[in-house]
Amino acid sequence: MNLRIGSRGSALALWQAEHVRQRLAALGHEATIRVIITTGDRIQDRRLDVVGGKGAFLKEIEEAMLAGEVDLAVHSLKDVPTALPAGLRLCAVLERADPRDALLSRAGLGLKKLPAGARVGTTSLRRRAQVAALRPDLVLQDLRGNVDTRIRKLGEGDCDALLLAVAGLERLGRRGEATEVLEPDVFLPAPGQGAIALECRQGDESVASAAGPLRHAPTERAVAAERALLAGLHGGCNVPLGAYAVEEDGAVRVTAFVARPDGSGLLRGQARDADPLRAGAALAEQLLARGARELMRG
Repeated sequence: MNLRIGSRGSALALWQAEHVRQRLAALGHEATIRVIITTGDRIQDRRLDVVGGKGAFLKEIEEAMLAGEVDLAVHSLKDVPTALPAGLRLCAVLERADPRDALLSRAGLGLKKLPAGARVGTTSLRRRAQVAALRPDLVLQDLRGNVDTRIRKLGEGDCDALLLAVAGLERLGRRGEATEVLEPDVFLPAPGQGAIALECRQGDESVASAAGPLRHAPTERAVAAERALLAGLHGGCNVPLGAYAVEEDGAVRVTAFVARPDGSGLLRGQARDADPLRAGAALAEQLLARGARELMRG
């Protein structure tokens, strides 16, 4: 079949869309990529939570799919809200790449060795809260834009360091520019970070069937736990939280944190269950019982 793939126009989004197109071609399906400019791409001078949250990177693509203009959307799963528009569903999650965050610094210094007052660029509340908790002596400043834009701004001196997803650096051939990779036991990634998700229309079984072989069951189980945690906390990009789940002896172990935007009151917890949805929901309940709701209110 000939599939029409909807994608954002950034270099990373196009890499991901082309990766999916090639995977589909290997299965005998022709596909073409249609670039769709989203609200999140168009508005770069305001914080993401002000312009619609991470869903701002999906809205126009999902509208095109509901209108029958494209058949399949390729997303970074960390940008996909837990509640999808009526008529759409996730039909596959691909094998996850490295889920961790990386620090890039002009001086080649890791997070612990940055000098007091160093400027760290990121608009992610999750990253800001964790940096503030680990290094309250650093200065956090907003830095939006795609991967290439943010690295360019670092080189131009707009900040002294910045944080990016390792997966994005790898996909763009820029992994070697990372100064330090931050381990999840110290610095938790966003739910779904590193995974590519495919979205299609409800009831479009031909598209879902074509995408089906791209599914990676272990990744789907892990991210299901992370997204169940996210749903249980009613979290989005306006909430400083991170989550990471791994398979462990036939069960899924999920770890998460919630904090105030300034990094204070940081709560970290863990849950384990054979059912990933139960693991994520149980951890959300645990964190709420420990005061997460008050933290998320700021």
